[in-house]
Parts: sequence; structure tokens; C-alpha cells
Amino acid sequence: QVHLVESGGGSVQAGGSLRLSCEASEDAYKSSCMGWFRQVPGKEREGVARLCGRGGTPIIAASAKGRFTISHDPAKNVMYLQMNSLKPDDTAMYYCGSGGSGLAARTYKNWGPGTQVTVSE
Repeated sequence: QVHLVESGGGSVQAGGSLRLSCEASEDAYKSSCMGWFRQVPGKEREGVARLCGRGGTPIIAASAKGRFTISHDPAKNVMYLQMNSLKPDDTAMYYCGSGGSGLAARTYKNWGPGTQVTVSE
């Protein structure tokens, strides 16, 4: 089982930026897809962005398109989510997932503990 750990969350004002990191215990990116998801209390986990090591273009959710960028550093086994022009609606716990496909959280097998992002007005 792949072990994932997120970092980089925090509190920022609207319009600010954060970069989230997801360290993996092995190169999960090569054999499957990895993605970023977010969840607020009382709502389902929502896919934000996904990247697959076997090819294909990254998928960015409509709510994040033009503001968020997903990338991967194979030398470090780290996946990133660069978030710019943050909005209060982006406030959520952000999770890294692996072993799935698309942006459907239910398809992912491995999860990190999450990192909180809070965006104030």
C-alpha cells in the first residue's frame, strides 16, 4: 500500500497562493493516477486535479481551471498542487490520493491524512 503525506496547507487571504505537496512512499505515479481532492464537512470529497504517469493530459476540475496547476517530481516522488487566485470557496481539507482514475474519489485506493486550506475574505 502506498503511504501518502500532504503538506503546505495554511491560511491565506483571497487572491493569495499556496503550494501543496504530497510525498509518496513509492513512485505511485508510474503505475497509476494520483490526484488532489478536497472536502468540507457535510459534503462529499471533490476531485480537484489528476495526473497519470502512463500518459494523458492532466485533468483540472472546472472550479480550479486557470488557477490551479498539478505537477509531479519523479526524482522526489512528490506531487504538487499550485493554487493561485485563491477564493474563500476553496477553503477545505485537501487530500492526496493514488491508485484511481479520473476525478472520482471513490475510485482511489490510497489517501493521505490531509492538509487544511483556509481562505479568508
